[in-house]
Amino acid sequence: MPYVPTLPPCTAGDWDNARRRRRLRDTRTGHSWRRFGRFRRLLARTAIATVPLIALYTQYWHFDVAPMREQLAETQPLIHPIYDAQHPEDRDTAVVDLVGLGNLDATATATALPALSSLGKVWAVEYDNSGIDTAVVSRLIAARAETLGIESVILTGHSMGGIIALEVAQHLYQDTPLEVLGVILDCTPIDLHAVHADSRNAGEDLLRWVGWIPGARESRIMRMTVEIAARQDRFVLPSDRWYRRIDGSEFIDVVDEVLKDKILSTDAASNGLIESQFRTIVASGANNSLRALATEKDDKVRPAIVFVRPRNASNDNVVDVEYTQRALIEHSGGVDGTLLVAKIDHTGHANPIQAPEAYDDAIIKRIEPFIDQRPGENLEDDPDNDNGPDTTTGPTIGP
Repeated sequence: MPYVPTLPPCTAGDWDNARRRRRLRDTRTGHSWRRFGRFRRLLARTAIATVPLIALYTQYWHFDVAPMREQLAETQPLIHPIYDAQHPEDRDTAVVDLVGLGNLDATATATALPALSSLGKVWAVEYDNSGIDTAVVSRLIAARAETLGIESVILTGHSMGGIIALEVAQHLYQDTPLEVLGVILDCTPIDLHAVHADSRNAGEDLLRWVGWIPGARESRIMRMTVEIAARQDRFVLPSDRWYRRIDGSEFIDVVDEVLKDKILSTDAASNGLIESQFRTIVASGANNSLRALATEKDDKVRPAIVFVRPRNASNDNVVDVEYTQRALIEHSGGVDGTLLVAKIDHTGHANPIQAPEAYDDAIIKRIEPFIDQRPGENLEDDPDNDNGPDTTTGPTIGP
């Protein structure tokens, strides 16, 4: 039988918890530090604890932020030709289309509206995805116009793109020889108060994220988080308990939509572009631009202002179009005003791609006659023309 060594039984007196703690204290890192020992050990532990966070941040910057920063550094605003002018006499006029918040390129929108070619050649602006400088966009338009012999322009902007259009129009009106015949605003919020609370909060959330988190202007992870949070009403269910319930299938649909439309799409606007677009409206530049366009400049004709909106204001769930209309009347209406308001049936918020026939009909029957009659007196409310009661010019306000 093999020999098995035996140990003496352990007694209670052999176990000393104080001695164990003292031994651990004497062998821990920094035990010999006498001067500021406790503070130095705290710093050492904090440094060790942050190593995983630093490694994670390094990966975030290397794989998410840096590639997008390099890509955005190579972008610049572009102009895409869409349609030639329908009528030879309009070939010296360019209609320049600009899209709104979260969108990069106006090509699809301009293509959906062939009726714009009744006003002139149709161009679509693709923004610089790193941000918006309206002076740069205006210089690009002026240079293209000079090359092609264009003498006058009409700016059209959808949603917040209307604010960009107004600023660009102001630059062209004040700083170039081009005639600005008009600015068409499609459901444009004249200032931040015209944006409904839900949409305004989503934009403000993005600005906070961009301001607080390094790399957030380029980060796709941050963009995805904000975009999903902006759609939480679709997957967060009401609950009587202290926590909210999540509809799993709807959440998956939202994630798939955000990935497809906002993260992986080559046509998606960057965080930096959205920040720049939103800051433009926060700055309330539209009011200054409207005042500038209402002031005579040399021998130029004051640009016409056209506001396109749903007839039923509640159909626009992003912008308070009634608020914008009142503000536009204040700035551009009146006896000698330059304003026309075209109310369109069965449309929502700035959706010409979804309702192209309604927009084209408004362009041909209401907007083109209004812009073409300038320079001259305002288009009067005439029951024989096709403007009807949904058109606002000068001091008259339709129901």
